[in-house]
This record gives sequence, structure tokens and C-alpha cells, in this order.
Amino acid sequence: MNGPCQPAQLTAAALPVELEVLAPPPLLLPGEQPEHYQALRQAIFADLVPRSAIEWLLAIDVAELSWEIQRYRMLRHKLLETYRQQAIEAALRRIDLVGIAPDFEEEAAYHTLQNALSWRIDPIAASEIDARLAAYGFDANAINTEVYVQAREILVLFEGLLNAAQTKRMLLLREIRNQRLGRPTR
Repeated sequence: MNGPCQPAQLTAAALPVELEVLAPPPLLLPGEQPEHYQALRQAIFADLVPRSAIEWLLAIDVAELSWEIQRYRMLRHKLLETYRQQAIEAALRRIDLVGIAPDFEEEAAYHTLQNALSWRIDPIAASEIDARLAAYGFDANAINTEVYVQAREILVLFEGLLNAAQTKRMLLLREIRNQRLGRPTR
């Protein structure tokens, strides 16, 4: 069931035409590619080689859950990128807003926000800001800590989603194995 992926194997198990109604088109988010979904699904079908309608239903669910897991990982990565910008902004605030008169705090905070945005989109600005932060003791570990502190609640949400999908996928794979061995399910 599990082994190296060979290109010739990927075409071994195609969803039978009469079972296509069991696998409606995927609901993809903007930026997700139908070809990537189909490649993942085909690789899973080729690996599992379903032999009955029940196994096909289980394999379809395994493919869906596998796609969700990939999606959650990608979204978590993008989330960390966003929170990294906010962590940079927070560190810059600790440096730039010290000693600022209350009358100028709002304008200084605006410029700090702009600097953090520049850090994200301009490699030269990022290098200068990283050097400035390092001069004040904000190394990559300090920024990473800030990222995780800011994102902790949503990271717990993603961890729960990932764990739930992985658990369901493992249960489905176990069910396929049980179907093949003729074992009763619990």
C-alpha cells in the first residue's frame, strides 16, 4: 500500500466512470490549482488501488482529507508570514516609539507600520530593518518568538484542524485495510 511513487503507477487506478458521481468536483480556494488536486487524488488512488465501491468511497475521502491537510499547512505558512510582519512592526515600535512625545505617537506609529510593510515587500528595506533590529537585540529568534506569541490562538486552531484531518485519514486507511482483510469494523 505504501511505497515509492513511480510515474507508471500513477495511472494504475482511475476512478471508474460509473462511480464518478461519488466524487463531485473539489471546492478549491482561490489560488489552488485543480491540476494539483487531481495529481494528489490520482497518486492516492494509484497507491490504494480501490477494488470495490466502498473502497472507492474511502479512497475519495482519503484524497479529500489529504488535500485539506495540504491546504491547512499552506494556510498556516501564510499565516506565519503575516504575523511575521506584525512581529517586525511590534519590534520596531519598541525601538522607534520610545521617547516620542504623545502628540507625535500616531504619526510615528504610522511610519512604523509603513516600515514593516516595506520589510515584507522590499528586500533592501528588509535587510536594513533586520540590521537595525539586530543592533537592538532583536535577532531572528526574538522575532520568531513574537510571531508565535501573536499567532498562538490561531495556530492552536490550525493544529486542531490538522490533527482532526490526519486522524480521520488514518481511520479511513485502517478501514480500507480492514475491508481487504475481511475484518469486521468496530
